[in-house]
Amino acid sequence: MAKDSHNKDKAPQTEEKLHRENPDTETLDDVQEASDEVNSQLDEANDMLNKELNDIDALNKQLLDAQAQVEKEKKEYLFLMAEFDNFRKRTLKEKSELIKNAAESVLKGLLPIVDDFERGLEASAKTEDPAEVRKGMELIYQKLVKYLEQNGVKAIESTGKAFDAELHEAIAMVTVPDESQKNIVIDTPTKGYTLNGKVLRHAKVVVGQ
Repeated sequence: MAKDSHNKDKAPQTEEKLHRENPDTETLDDVQEASDEVNSQLDEANDMLNKELNDIDALNKQLLDAQAQVEKEKKEYLFLMAEFDNFRKRTLKEKSELIKNAAESVLKGLLPIVDDFERGLEASAKTEDPAEVRKGMELIYQKLVKYLEQNGVKAIESTGKAFDAELHEAIAMVTVPDESQKNIVIDTPTKGYTLNGKVLRHAKVVVGQ
C-alpha cells in the first residue's frame, strides 16, 4: 500500500518535472482542449455541409418539378396547336362548302326566270303586238327584281338624291340653273346595287353643279 501511494504521488511530480524541463510541451488537458475544439469545428463544418447538401437536394427537386411542368405545358401547347389547326382547316372547309352551296342555291333560283325568258322569247316570235311583248318582259323583270331582293340585293336610290361618294360614282357633271340642284344626282345611267347593306356596285350618276 505504501508503495502504490508513493507511485501516485510520483506521477504528478513527474509531469510537473517534465513541464518544468520543457515548458513548450503541451499538457494532456491542453491536447484534449485542442482536440475538442477541432471536433467542434468539424461538427460545425459537417452541419454546414449537410445544410448545403439539403439545399442542393431541394433545388434539384425544384428543378425537376419545373422541368416536368415545362414538359407538361409543352405537350398541352402542342395539343392545342394541333386542335387549332384542325379547327382552322375544318372552318375553311365548312366556309368553302357554305359558299359553294349558297352559290348553287342562288343559281338554281335563277333557272325559273331563265325559263320565263325563253318562253317570252318564243311568245314574242309569234306575236306582232309590242305591248304584249313589253308586258311579258315587265313580268319577268319584276320577278327577277323580287328574287334579287329576297337574296339581299337591292337597288341604290340615286336620281334626285344628294351625291354620296360611298354609293355613287360621278361620270359627268352638268350645270344646273337652280341652286338647290347643285350636288344632286340629275340622272342615273347605270343603277347601283347593295348586297346585305354592302355596296355591290356603285351607281354611275350625273351630278349637278
